Amino acid sequence: MSAERIRLAVVGENVMDLLPGAEPGTLKAAPGGGPANTAVAASRLGTPTRLLARIGSDGFGAMIRERLVGEGLDPAGLVAAEEPTALALATLRSDGSARYDFRMDDAADWRWRPEELPEELEPGVLALHAASLALFREPGASLVGELLRREHDRGGVTVTLDPNIRADVIGDPGHARELARGHIARAHVVKASDEDLEFLYPGLSPVEAARAVAGLGPSLVVVTRGGEGALALAGGTEVEVAAPRVEVVDTVGAGDSFMGALLNWLDRHGRLGEDPRARLAGLSEADLESLLGFACAVAAVTVTREGADPPTSAEL
Repeated sequence: MSAERIRLAVVGENVMDLLPGAEPGTLKAAPGGGPANTAVAASRLGTPTRLLARIGSDGFGAMIRERLVGEGLDPAGLVAAEEPTALALATLRSDGSARYDFRMDDAADWRWRPEELPEELEPGVLALHAASLALFREPGASLVGELLRREHDRGGVTVTLDPNIRADVIGDPGHARELARGHIARAHVVKASDEDLEFLYPGLSPVEAARAVAGLGPSLVVVTRGGEGALALAGGTEVEVAAPRVEVVDTVGAGDSFMGALLNWLDRHGRLGEDPRARLAGLSEADLESLLGFACAVAAVTVTREGADPPTSAEL
């Protein structure tokens, strides 16, 4: 894949998910991590994508690199790091939803050095997406935040964000809320789950919290609500759609797949790129229904499969 073709750059972590194995008491390793899953989802749907990530030096890191290259992601943004891979032990609840226990204090993913992130995004890149733990864990979080600020101020690409908050591993809640709101203010598009919003704005309904997020500056705010569907706010228009009814295997990667689909939809409809606010202006109710319906369909396919395994455009 040539650099000229890249339209989406995603910055963030890979995590090796340790999922329940076929036999009781066993585990199997599956490459994951929210930003990596989103990059894979967008690529499978047809958006040429580069992942900016630090890859661990251990055997898990080798598996992760193999996955990313095998998915057709542009490898130019992959940094060979000395540190080990972040791990997440996934426990599945009876409804298929996942609970994660993380092992990541010394992991490669948040130890960015200034020279490892691009000084500028090359022509052709339409959007910069950032997500999850890499937004909160230092020393890398400050550098990622500066990258978002620079690209937001430059106005040449659409900045998108998925906080994907893991409250137990991002430090002091008050500081994390302040940091998240700062990141949101530098984004043109924000996707958040209802759980994210409950953390950011305790006591508010999802719609009220989404309005508060929109008040920080984003032109488009999308909220995922699991089996209840999703809602979107843009330019005073608010739309809600139901989720397709499917047999859930597990929810690993569902939100990440939704985000990848959202980016792909915006890409296909000319809503990403230079002068982001103008491109996102005028999203109609029909536009938002189409966007949400597409992203929910992609997430619905993902939850019928084991692990983070989003569909391709051909499968849809």
